[in-house]
Amino acid sequence: MTRHFLTLKNLSSDEIISIIDDAILRKKSNIVSDELKGKYLALIFEKSSTRTRVSFETAMNQLGGKASFLSVQDLQLGRGEPLADTSKVISSMADAIVLRTLKHQTITEFSNESSSPVINGLSDLSHPCQLLADIMTFNEHRGSIKGKKIAWIGDYNNMCKTYIEASKILEFQLHIATPSSILSKNDIQEDNVTIYESMEDAVKDCNLITTDVWISMGDNEIDQKKNSLKEYQVTPELLDQASKEVIFFHCLPAVRGEEVSHEVMDDPRSLIWHQAENRMHAQKSLLTFLINN
Repeated sequence: MTRHFLTLKNLSSDEIISIIDDAILRKKSNIVSDELKGKYLALIFEKSSTRTRVSFETAMNQLGGKASFLSVQDLQLGRGEPLADTSKVISSMADAIVLRTLKHQTITEFSNESSSPVINGLSDLSHPCQLLADIMTFNEHRGSIKGKKIAWIGDYNNMCKTYIEASKILEFQLHIATPSSILSKNDIQEDNVTIYESMEDAVKDCNLITTDVWISMGDNEIDQKKNSLKEYQVTPELLDQASKEVIFFHCLPAVRGEEVSHEVMDDPRSLIWHQAENRMHAQKSLLTFLINN
């Protein structure tokens, strides 16, 4: 049976922990292997990318395999070939496929026809590969995320939705600080998720504060969102109100001066560069898990 990774729900908590543990071990050993020698990874992107593209290409190369970037405009998809047809053809040749799409439905439809593992490289619903890197980074610096308090600041976007998913699977408390015009207290019925309008209330005793850009790729309500979120900026002063051991995450790219201040990006509590590097390590473990299985 082909295993896909479209959301975190495609893996059990034990499988996620196993992948993270393996990724940390690979990072420490710094060994370039040939585990995936002769294997091919196809990267099909509708959206622009830095970390997702480079991390997957590098990971595959260091595992002995090969990867190539396929822009939608360069494929017959750009000329109207049905998604199902493209999926059947590419999956008959590729050992795994990474899709980065505007709509999550595209990934779902593509995976339904794919005979090879399909990995969500980002959609409007979920960004599960980033969460693997985040969990790995937290584990490296603060141990298990189970039972910890995490504060999400800002927009209710794909990253926020993935943190909600992760909080249930990995059993941590998630505090979301966002305007009621974006998300109300009654919108999410999860025991371990609490919605706040006040950032200060949300970050109290939290071990991690994380955020993302106010305007995601594909967003149309730019002025409205910026106006709603203008007070929701992560600053050093906000970090000071959390746990003494707090760390800061941002999946990048960041808009300095909007969702995060210039100072926080280079604050010693910021681990954003570790997060970015860990995309490659976590994806090495994910690729070997999916392809070898």
